[in-house]
Amino acid sequence: MANSSFGATLSGSGIVQSNIKNNSPQKSKKRVLGSGKHSLEVSAIALGCMGMKNGAYNPPRPDKEMIQVIRGAVERGVTLFDTAEVYGPFTDEKLVGEALAPVRNQVVIASKFGFQVNEGGNWSTSLGARNSKPEHIRQAVEGMLKRLKTDRIDLLYCHRLDTNVPIEDIAGTVKDLIKEGKALHFGLSEMSPKTIRRAHAVQPVTAIQTEYSLVQRFSENQILATCEELGIGFVPWGPVARGF
Repeated sequence: MANSSFGATLSGSGIVQSNIKNNSPQKSKKRVLGSGKHSLEVSAIALGCMGMKNGAYNPPRPDKEMIQVIRGAVERGVTLFDTAEVYGPFTDEKLVGEALAPVRNQVVIASKFGFQVNEGGNWSTSLGARNSKPEHIRQAVEGMLKRLKTDRIDLLYCHRLDTNVPIEDIAGTVKDLIKEGKALHFGLSEMSPKTIRRAHAVQPVTAIQTEYSLVQRFSENQILATCEELGIGFVPWGPVARGF
């Protein structure tokens, strides 16, 4: 698989030990997601920040400890950091924003919209119905920018498909956000080949994020081939089967 189609790996459920000491950390290799003017260079290994604060796979960890993990990853050459508004909800984005503020221009931040998030409670009880209406996407992005302490989302994903909203409308809204500079690249998470093609026709997609491991291999059924054909980067999450 060409580098342009097989991109960074997210840690999924893994938590890096924050007390690792290495005077000469091995720098991560690079990958290119997407193609042409819609391409994005990132480290070959990325850090998925979902499990740091929301307790999805691990007990929530102290902010200080997780900030050390994130900054330690930067020192080791990781440039792609993945979060979402539903992680927490909202708390993971705040953590990532605080941790990366000193090195903001050296890293790539990816976040995701696509759910109606209800404040209060944990991430699972706060997760409402899917919502990718154009006005909601804009509201979600404004919240992301504040929590992440930034003026742009480098890679803005639609987290899951809202079947009540045409994918063309979703892609068109992100296209407008890119024109406004609030987002730089468009991504899709867990989408079918047909949906990927329809979205890509409106706003070129830089990356597809889908679960992929030796245990979970449905991406091999046309998704990888579609990415290869269209020049879209593929970002596998849960590569060690969610810590299986």
